[in-house]
Amino acid sequence: MSTIEKAINRKNQQSDLEQTTIEKAQSIEQEDIEQPLVAAEASSQTGANKGVATSSKTTINIDLDELERKNFVSLSSDRRLINEEYRVIKRKLINNAFGGLSSTLKHPNLILVSSSRPGEGKTFSAINLALSIALEQDKTVLLVDSDVLRPKVSKTLNINHEVGLTDYLQSEEIQVTDIIINTNIERLKIVTAGSPHHLSTELLASERMLMLVNEFASRYPDRIVIFDAPPLLGVNETSVMASMCGQAVIVVEENRSKLAEIEQAVSLLPKDIAIGFLINKAHRNQGKGYGYGYYYGAD
Repeated sequence: MSTIEKAINRKNQQSDLEQTTIEKAQSIEQEDIEQPLVAAEASSQTGANKGVATSSKTTINIDLDELERKNFVSLSSDRRLINEEYRVIKRKLINNAFGGLSSTLKHPNLILVSSSRPGEGKTFSAINLALSIALEQDKTVLLVDSDVLRPKVSKTLNINHEVGLTDYLQSEEIQVTDIIINTNIERLKIVTAGSPHHLSTELLASERMLMLVNEFASRYPDRIVIFDAPPLLGVNETSVMASMCGQAVIVVEENRSKLAEIEQAVSLLPKDIAIGFLINKAHRNQGKGYGYGYYYGAD
């Protein structure tokens, strides 16, 4: 029995909730990316309140060719293995968000992406999920960089924006529209992490954060929100975020993630959240064509 299967079996003994698909992204080589991936500029307008730039005047242009060269999900018409893999991964998440299971989950369209330890590929996976969902014709996606301690989404995409999540949580003068950034991908919007703050856990647990999450969950009926969160172990912020989401995707690295750490990470999640495991940096002989493998776990 594999490490992931053992973890699932033990988690299934704690909850009767059907778990989400456990996906295996077979050829992914990326870790949580430290170097800027694409060149993007955010035009901003300086206002009276801390130089706030409103979303209606802010658009970043993501270099889609560079994304493809870095093995991210492609928005072109070319059939690529990673696109096929993430099509399967996102399908279960979308079904949970808008299908029959959605009535049993709180905020099923809010998806937390995390891992047990750093370096297992959570940011790479969160960005790819957002890109893949943005290809849907009847869905939109908001990617929130909630790793306020070590922001990776904005760093990976080279986004510079004056205000983000923590800035909004500190100031009632900053509006939701001030932190949502438009992109040149029609159905994708982004919220950056914001300024570092020593009370990040308290900010994420605040009433203002709860109101923001409720707005994210209900304002647009076709929207999925993906939170790129810090690793679960050793970081209090992630457990706080998980309590507000309906689904969680735990990224594990094949042949590296330890069973004990996976179990410990899962134990920090709410009992009523739908949990899926995405196996990153997995290798096997592919043969010809585009193939994918996945695990399906349910009670």
